[in-house]
Amino acid sequence: MESKSVIAPYALLPDGWAANVRIDIDAQGTMTGITPDSPTRNASLLRGPVIPGMPNVHSHAFQRAFAGRAERRQTGVDSFWTWRKAMYGLAGRITPDQLEAIAAQLYVEMLESGYTSVGEFHYLHHDRNGTPFATRSEMAQRILAAADISGIGMTLLPVLYRFSDFGRQPPLREQARFITDCDAFMKIFDELAPLCAIPGRRLGVAPHSLRAVAPEDLRELVDAARARDPAVPIHIHIAEQTAEVDACVNHTGQRPVEWLLEHAEVTDRWCLVHATHMNGGEIGALAATGAAVAVCPTTEANLGDGFFALEKWHEASGATAIGSDSHVRVDPAEELRWLEYGQRLRLQRRTVVPSLTELYAQCARDGGRALGRPIGAIAVGNAADLVVLDADAPSLAGPDVETLVDRFIVTGGRGSIRDVYARGAEVVKDGRHRRAEPVAARFRQVVGECDSMPRDRLL
Repeated sequence: MESKSVIAPYALLPDGWAANVRIDIDAQGTMTGITPDSPTRNASLLRGPVIPGMPNVHSHAFQRAFAGRAERRQTGVDSFWTWRKAMYGLAGRITPDQLEAIAAQLYVEMLESGYTSVGEFHYLHHDRNGTPFATRSEMAQRILAAADISGIGMTLLPVLYRFSDFGRQPPLREQARFITDCDAFMKIFDELAPLCAIPGRRLGVAPHSLRAVAPEDLRELVDAARARDPAVPIHIHIAEQTAEVDACVNHTGQRPVEWLLEHAEVTDRWCLVHATHMNGGEIGALAATGAAVAVCPTTEANLGDGFFALEKWHEASGATAIGSDSHVRVDPAEELRWLEYGQRLRLQRRTVVPSLTELYAQCARDGGRALGRPIGAIAVGNAADLVVLDADAPSLAGPDVETLVDRFIVTGGRGSIRDVYARGAEVVKDGRHRRAEPVAARFRQVVGECDSMPRDRLL
């Protein structure tokens, strides 16, 4: 891409809205100049108000092919754990080619909805019988290929997964594709490192959860990763379910976040996924570290996890990011709407945070830091990840730019997005991704293949 300059009629900058903002972009897709109140000559005029692209900090790409397929009651009382058992059936069948096709479809949908970067929490490492591929990182490389097809920014988070539960319980048969020890995991990491050392990519690590890694595994992983990259992003599932909290207390005598803060050096390079069930002490202590919490409201609702304590987290100045996780919905406006609406339902109040515009800006900024990339704000040095809103959309009608993002979240969403730029390249025009049709055709084929595959080929 050649360097270029564009003019946004309005742009949401870190200190608020500005008019006629000239954005200079270099050949690597980095913003090198931000100049409000600029003349419109010698620059292309963007087709509407511009907001920063939203980072999606938590994704399991293969689950896009499972969305909506576990909505019928299977037992007397369904739960996260019954859903997980059904999800493992799909996880056990997917081939590398199929994973690439599913992820490409997901990432196209993300870009069309205004997500411009993704943190892929990737644990499908091995073949269907649990045997490592000849190229250990084969499955992860298919994720990178899908990111290239779509143009989305990528923080790849390979997952260390060792046990089925606290106390080093042996893995389940259905988890064979996930399981590695730390040495084998770091071989995967080292294969991926040069592939992620290019603009638009970053490599991190993800100890799956406190139940899936033992304390010594967590220490070994963090030490090994930090030895290679002192600023490596570290993501972990934690305190998503009350059953998980109870099991942690029974096994360790401490709640999950409490245990983690005492036994690991948690910094602002960490991202704790869900953290749904924290008490007041955990909220204050975690917020003080600068670590982000990745809240995934549509998935948490779908799985019956519970409500994240956004008001108390906000009062503690906690860093907040969002993710679409299992991808029952792929729309940052919907995640943000339900993040805030959930608090209204829980507290029986309105406007729990000062403004939805502020919430959007915070999640974009904090999400960028959680992914370890210069993204999440329209600022010099950041990637030119830009979402151009459709000012002609009825949901955004009116001259009041100050409430434009509020309206985008409450009434607009992906249907009110006109164009999307990822690292300065136009990937979505008039609401449609440039590769939407061939990617969707391949996805439809793959879903048919997965549905028709005999279940006894799970392992």
